[in-house]
Amino acid sequence: MERIFEYTVTGEYDGASIKTVLKQYYHMSTALIKSLKASENGIIANGNRRHVNFILHKNDKLTLTIHEERSGMIEPVKTDFGIVYEDEDIMIINKPAAIPTHPSIGHFENTLANGLMYYFLQKGEERTFHAVNRLDKDTSGLLCIAKNRYAHNLLCESLHKDFERKYSAIAEGCITESGTICAPIGRCDDGIIKRCITKNGQYALTHYRPLKSFDLYTLVELHLETGRTHQIRLHMSHIGHPLLGDWLYGTEDKSLFARTALHSSYIRLVHPISKKTMEFTAPLPQDMSDFLIKRNNLQTSL
Repeated sequence: MERIFEYTVTGEYDGASIKTVLKQYYHMSTALIKSLKASENGIIANGNRRHVNFILHKNDKLTLTIHEERSGMIEPVKTDFGIVYEDEDIMIINKPAAIPTHPSIGHFENTLANGLMYYFLQKGEERTFHAVNRLDKDTSGLLCIAKNRYAHNLLCESLHKDFERKYSAIAEGCITESGTICAPIGRCDDGIIKRCITKNGQYALTHYRPLKSFDLYTLVELHLETGRTHQIRLHMSHIGHPLLGDWLYGTEDKSLFARTALHSSYIRLVHPISKKTMEFTAPLPQDMSDFLIKRNNLQTSL
């Protein structure tokens, strides 16, 4: 699959090299520039293939072609997921719970990556899987996918600047006030997966506010300023309010709720190409909504 970008040189870059335009105007990574150089039609100026040291002048036509190949290690498998938005460069997916984002040991064919490879194959597109933000297997909701390396690089650079994420979760206990959790996160000595609060860990900051409190549970909104592994789950457990169904940092009770009650409900980003600010929302999934309705009915009847 190809993504083509065309640029007519302005006075600002009159006398500049192609490399300067790629670095300063397009903000391309060194790896991507190297890939363009290796491609036969990667860098074309005024109809001719050029090296990055070629000097451009005002009104010259620069054409860049980014080639995408299919992720060879990811098997295309038909998978159900919701597409909230799609254009040439990005997709916003509403991921169901119980579907991992990436293939891993024990999950080689039942992931979102498998589903997207199948989706692209049906459209006749050769693409690589580029997830921008990542969601745990149990976490449902919005996830951003870049459809080419260039968009992926730009979005990853903006992940903690112009990329805002909010989550909805059901926490144990009654939370009545908003707050901020600032606690460093690192790996635990007793496991590969589990994380812990440790003074030698990575800086992590989470804001939370209660949306509705019930007898033993609270629906909370969480806003991340960092994106550490298991950040929400660990931070909420740290303040004594683990998430419902969290088998790792709380009390697993599948008879009460079958998964960790966490949902990616909001994304705001600056589009990597158009530079427009875009906002997306996803309502609570059915399982979380049903649980809250039951708690509300129970609380009302008391």
